Amino acid sequence: MDNVTTQLIEHVILLLVLIFGLGMLFGKAANWLKLPDVALFLMAGMIAGQALHWIYEPSASFTNQFILVIGSTLILFDGGRNIKLAGLRQVWLTVGMLSVPGVIITCGVVAAAAHVLLNLPWLYALLLGAIIASTDPATLIPVFKQVKIRTKVRETVESESAFNDATASILTFSIIAILLGTREVSLLSGTLDFVKTALGGLLLGAVIGYAMTFLTSHLKLGMLRDYATIAMIVTSLGAYMAGELLGVSGFMATFTAGLIWGNAGTFKLDMEDKRHEMEHFSENITVIMRMLIFILLGSQVNFPVILEHFWTSLGVIFVFIFISRPLTVLICTWPDRKAKWKWNEILFMFWVRETGVIPAALCGMVAGMGIEHSDLIASVTFMAVLITILFQASTTAFVAKKLGLEAKSDGAETHGSGS
Repeated sequence: MDNVTTQLIEHVILLLVLIFGLGMLFGKAANWLKLPDVALFLMAGMIAGQALHWIYEPSASFTNQFILVIGSTLILFDGGRNIKLAGLRQVWLTVGMLSVPGVIITCGVVAAAAHVLLNLPWLYALLLGAIIASTDPATLIPVFKQVKIRTKVRETVESESAFNDATASILTFSIIAILLGTREVSLLSGTLDFVKTALGGLLLGAVIGYAMTFLTSHLKLGMLRDYATIAMIVTSLGAYMAGELLGVSGFMATFTAGLIWGNAGTFKLDMEDKRHEMEHFSENITVIMRMLIFILLGSQVNFPVILEHFWTSLGVIFVFIFISRPLTVLICTWPDRKAKWKWNEILFMFWVRETGVIPAALCGMVAGMGIEHSDLIASVTFMAVLITILFQASTTAFVAKKLGLEAKSDGAETHGSGS
C-alpha cells in the first residue's frame, strides 16, 4: 500500500476508535442524566471536534457521506421493522396524514419562517423545511421504552416517525434536484415525480422485503434462517441500492422492506425463534449509527454561523415547535373520526416531535454536495435537533403524566384509550 492509502486507513480507524470511545462514555452519562443519548453524542462531537480538535472529518468526505448513507438506511429499516401493522388498523388515516400531508405542511410553515427571519431564498428555505420536517424513531422508541404511554398514542407517534422519515427524504432530494437543475420546476410534474418516487420505492421495498423475509423465515425453504441478522443487513442495504439504481426512493424501499420484515407473522412466516437475536443485533447497530452520525455532526458545527444567526434561527425553531407542529397535528387528526382522538392525546402529539437522525444525515449530505447556504441550513438543523431533544424528549414522561396518558396496566390502558 502507498503512503496515502495507509494514512487514510489509519485516519478512519482512529476516527472510529475516538467516536466509539466517546460514544460509550457520553452514552453512559446520558443514562445517568436520564437524557436521550443523541443529545450527549452531539455534545461529545462539539467537544472533540470544535474544542479539542481531535476529530476533523469534512462534510464532503467519502467517509462522512458513507457513514450518513449507511446509518440512515439501517435506521430507516429498523424504524419500519418496529411498526406493527395490526396496530395501524384504528389510526391508519392519522398516520397517513401525518406522514405525507403533515410533512408538507411542516415544510411549508418552516420555510415561510426561514424566508422571513433568515432571508433564505424560497427554494433553500423549503430545503431547510424538508430536512427538519420528520420526527425521529431513533429518539422516540428508546423514550417510549422508558415511559409507558397508551398503546394507541404510542403506535401513532412511532409509526408517524418512521413513515415521515422516508417522506421527508424524498421531499428533500426532490428539492435538491430542482436546486441543482436536474429537474424542471412544475407543480404537476413535481407532484407526479414525488408520487412515482414514493410509490416505486414502496413497491420495490415490499417485493425485496417479502422475498428476503421468505428466504429467511420459511420453515422448509428458509435457506438464510441461520443468517437472520446478516440477511437483515443485506435486505436493508440491498433495498436502498435497488431503489437508487431504478430511480425510485431508496429510503422508502428500505423502510418498506423493514416493515415487511417486522410483520413476517402477518404473511404466515415465522421468525419468533430469531426475535431475541435480531432485537439485540438491531439495538446495537442503531446505537453505533447514532454515535457515528451525531458525534460527526457535532464535530462539524459552524459556531460562527450559529452565533451570527442565533436569534433568528431560534425564531424559526420557535415557529417549528409551537406553530407548525400543532397546526400539522390538528389538520391531520381532524378527518380521522374512527380514531376518536381526545384532546389530551392531541396535546401530547403537539409536544412529541423530536428531530434526530434522518434530518442530521440529510443535512450532512446537503453540506457534502456543496449546496449554497448549506452552513446556515446545517446550523438551524443542529439547533432543531439539540433543542427538541433536550427540551421535548426529556419532558415526555412529565407531559404524559400531566395529560393522564401513562399506561398503568393493560386493563387500564384499554379502558382509558377511548377507542
